[in-house]
Amino acid sequence: MKTALLLIAHGSREPQANEDVRWVADRLRAEFELVETAYLELAEPDILTAARSCVARGATRIVLTPYFLSAGVHVLRDLQECRRRLEAELAPATCLLAEPLGRHELLAELVAIRVRACLSQSPDSDASNDSA
Repeated sequence: MKTALLLIAHGSREPQANEDVRWVADRLRAEFELVETAYLELAEPDILTAARSCVARGATRIVLTPYFLSAGVHVLRDLQECRRRLEAELAPATCLLAEPLGRHELLAELVAIRVRACLSQSPDSDASNDSA
């Protein structure tokens, strides 16, 4: 069974924001053979187009991977509905929906790293004495 990872972001009119998602996808290709990006709105490709591309490249299973921080409306409603529609259209391929980034220890550590970096660059703060 060939599995595709479909990294899904909201999409932005700001090209750099969309480029960040493609950057993550490039890193994921070191572990997963078939990785595509898709956007809910405001950018291309949309989810259906990217999923069709996965199937055209031989995927029989697609993991819809939300690049979202929490399980809000887009994940709980929009992506669930999208998964159902994709399975109906792309059968016999199956579609799974992964959890959003959300509550994960690595995400908390990443936030701490960003805060420490910010503090270390601040001219009015001695980062070594801050307990952030």
